Amino acid sequence: MAKKKTVVSLGHEALGVTTQEQLDAVKVTAKALADLASDDRQLSITHSNGPQVSMIHKAMTELRRVYIDYTPAAMCVCSAMSQGYVGYDIQNALKAELLSRGDATPVSTILTQVTVDPYDEAFYEPTKVIGRYMSAEDAEVEVKKGNYVKEDPGKGFRRVVAAPKPIKIVEIDAIRTLADAGQIVIACGGGGIPVIEQNHVLKGASAVIEKDAIAGKLASDLKADELVILTSVPCVYKDFDKENKTPIEKMSVSEAKKLAEEGQFEAGTMLPKIEAAIEYLSNVPEGKVIITSITASDDALKGKAGTVITA
Repeated sequence: MAKKKTVVSLGHEALGVTTQEQLDAVKVTAKALADLASDDRQLSITHSNGPQVSMIHKAMTELRRVYIDYTPAAMCVCSAMSQGYVGYDIQNALKAELLSRGDATPVSTILTQVTVDPYDEAFYEPTKVIGRYMSAEDAEVEVKKGNYVKEDPGKGFRRVVAAPKPIKIVEIDAIRTLADAGQIVIACGGGGIPVIEQNHVLKGASAVIEKDAIAGKLASDLKADELVILTSVPCVYKDFDKENKTPIEKMSVSEAKKLAEEGQFEAGTMLPKIEAAIEYLSNVPEGKVIITSITASDDALKGKAGTVITA
């Protein structure tokens, strides 16, 4: 019997913020992922990288300030760095957990590029805040470079980058080959490295891609049987920010769209996950989406927790 193809999207809680927090967090995450893999599932894993890419960007910027001979790292390079070291930690922790259970399934990390449209409206209205706090003078320098900044009253200014929609996963054939071979694949980390295709050359874009959006895209491209989105809450709620919040056990795509139109899902948190579910199920109507937390993932897969979305 063929294994069920499952794309798993890991949120910030699965990784922590600092390097040490990440080392500790991935041990817990690895146990949850190994539980999923042991249930006749072939896993393709993607993950967030917000704190990680921000930390790298800040470190590279400060390095340039101290040692002027160093060249500042572009956002696309910071994204590649974060993919590498986050994938490294997940890969090693998961491999160790699997081996402790007598499972020798290979685990691979693929450095993944994702094309974006240079005319995407997101480039005209950047929303993703990254990097260190800057003084007004430093912020002015960034603006003169053509970058966007945002003031956080009382703290300073921070760089803001665009979050365009993903168009094509460049390494999808490699990901599919490994998945079809039964390996566990870690790919499209942090939404993928955003690149713009120009005359057959891929050039890095000063942007980040929403990791939930790429999870939906990856699940669609792989024709996955299910998309599991692991986040900070055990399920999706109606009226989440109110005292009478109600857990949603099941909903259809049409119901999800209606609730989204009513403003039930907060932008930047739950809404991208619902949009990813809708995108995936529109392309793979026989699929299933499960939204839950890492701690509730085992129960969610048994139908005892989480939110299930179907076409």
